[in-house]
Amino acid sequence: MPTYRPTTPDGLVQACVAVFDSLRGPVVGAIDGADAAHPDRLADDVAASLRGSGRPAAVVRVVDYIRPASVRMEFGRTDSESYRTLWFDYDALDREVITALRESGVWLPRLWDERTDRSPRDTPETAGPDQVVIVAGPMLLGRGLALSPTIALTMSEAALRRTTPADDAWTVDAVVDHARTADDQADVTVRYEHADRPAIMTRT
Repeated sequence: MPTYRPTTPDGLVQACVAVFDSLRGPVVGAIDGADAAHPDRLADDVAASLRGSGRPAAVVRVVDYIRPASVRMEFGRTDSESYRTLWFDYDALDREVITALRESGVWLPRLWDERTDRSPRDTPETAGPDQVVIVAGPMLLGRGLALSPTIALTMSEAALRRTTPADDAWTVDAVVDHARTADDQADVTVRYEHADRPAIMTRT
């Protein structure tokens, strides 16, 4: 039976910092979670803490690897299966961030701007000594991405429906279905029903 230990938001940040800082760079890890769990906010806090201790750290958001509107909305603006399979370019994320950082010491912060629906024309970033890059966003696990370490912010379907904005409620089924079928086990699993009362389980 999995055992979770309760913690605080600050305790969660420090636990994630310890997991990332236990590995020598370059490190390309993940904080996986539905938008309702705000994985990018946690990633920002973890990266800031790492930088505060002198270790280079940056965050790449899955939403900045979104596909053009013509692709992701081919079957409509609120198609759940499209959100799961077409909305985000996980292959490009692998190529431009995960593989690029490990093989050439550079990564591309953003590929596509959802608001303007065009490339932001970002310049690749060069890794610092012992660089950490945290990829943050939904449905990362279960796609064969070579991300390590991995932290999963898990929420029940009821919690997702309670906290997801009404305009985005159509995405919940995709997130739930993906979590049900993904076979990757995170290094750290966080019960995130209530952001102020998380609980952590670390894989041994």
